[in-house]
Amino acid sequence: MLRDAAYGAERLGRSLIGQDRIRLAVTGLTRAGKTVFLTSLLANLLAAGRGQRTLPALERAAGGRLRAVRPVPAGIEGLPRFDVAAHLAALAADPPAWPARTEDLSTLELTLELDRQSMLAGLLGTRSVTLELLDYPGEWLLDLPMLNQDFPGWSAATLARLRRPGHAAAMGAFLGFVDSLPPGVAAEDSLVQRGFALYRDALRGCRDRLGFRFLQPGRVLNPGPRGETPLLWFFPLPPGARGGLAGLMAERHRAYVEAQRREFFEPYFRRFERQAVLVDVLGALHAGQAAFDDTAEALAAIAEALRYGGGWLDWLTGVGVDRVAFVATKADHVPARQRDALSSLLGHLVAAPQRRATGAGVTTSVHALAAVRCTEDDVATLDGRPVAAVRGVLLSSGRSAKVYPGEIPLRPPEPGFWDHGFFEMPEFQPPRLDREGGAGVPHLGLDALLAALIGDVL
Repeated sequence: MLRDAAYGAERLGRSLIGQDRIRLAVTGLTRAGKTVFLTSLLANLLAAGRGQRTLPALERAAGGRLRAVRPVPAGIEGLPRFDVAAHLAALAADPPAWPARTEDLSTLELTLELDRQSMLAGLLGTRSVTLELLDYPGEWLLDLPMLNQDFPGWSAATLARLRRPGHAAAMGAFLGFVDSLPPGVAAEDSLVQRGFALYRDALRGCRDRLGFRFLQPGRVLNPGPRGETPLLWFFPLPPGARGGLAGLMAERHRAYVEAQRREFFEPYFRRFERQAVLVDVLGALHAGQAAFDDTAEALAAIAEALRYGGGWLDWLTGVGVDRVAFVATKADHVPARQRDALSSLLGHLVAAPQRRATGAGVTTSVHALAAVRCTEDDVATLDGRPVAAVRGVLLSSGRSAKVYPGEIPLRPPEPGFWDHGFFEMPEFQPPRLDREGGAGVPHLGLDALLAALIGDVL
């Protein structure tokens, strides 16, 4: 509480002297494109600071007063810096490649210098806004709902989810293992190792082969730089489990949750006032009904677990989110006329969390975005009739192709929607960019998103 109050006092003092700070966490489900999003955001902000018109909606929100954008030099922070230069180098390669996935926490700060609106602007000089960004693996976000669950509650909810028919192809071996365990089995090391390996492999299969996202704990899928430590060696057990194995699993679950709270959520995640929650809605549609429903459930659980501000104490201490944007990524994979449908579909998925956030005084918005635009709108022929399509270079072959993605539903589909193949989800090659990012990065909607998230402070 004292630390939060100190941060709140610092926040207020910086605002009074024209040196505001905005903390923005880029969150979201795994493989939603957080690293690509941050690379584009940083490159386009830096280009805008050099006078390039890369973010017109943000320029309008700032009233045309943005004069410069500079990275804040490294200090004594204990986290790695987000390596925007390496990610831009990947996009500038021949052929261009997508940046590597996030494997650990990283941060970066930018200083945005703006003209003042005051009549005394000539005397006071420019004002500055520091934008602090946080990036981390999407798998870790799914640990957020675990913070309020004990081991029996987490086990029951997890096993109920993993016993659904769509998970059977990946979960069969693990479920067979836990269901065959005697009720009071001892915690033999070989048994624990076998159970954990089966659980880890099952989670990987659910993610990589079936497209599921609601998979816990997140560090089993992405352990980070420390690797696979004994803290991770636990797995859910059926109701009524007792004895040495149940005790050890409960102890490790408790220790894991406390470690995540102490090392990640408390010092970093909870101190960010703005959130961008990225979701690959198109990928979920492509993966089928079970994966789509799983994504919707994961998104609802995450949004419910976010600490929203709104009260005077939250504002004073700087704890709690006061602006949140839900973002459907890869919007360039569908033609322009389908992008409103993509936003509408995501809006339906987050309707309940939005109502809760709005009730707490939080500003929310829903967006469809392509952080790096790699297609152009085109027209294809389907059954002898013209249809809206997109054209881009396929990553697999390096050849240009037109793709008709199908019709995106405006709301979560009815059961009959899934009875036929409807959607093609290729992976496109990114456009080749300048290694320095001097002209920015082509995008769709990034400027509108930034205006919604930070425009009020500018």
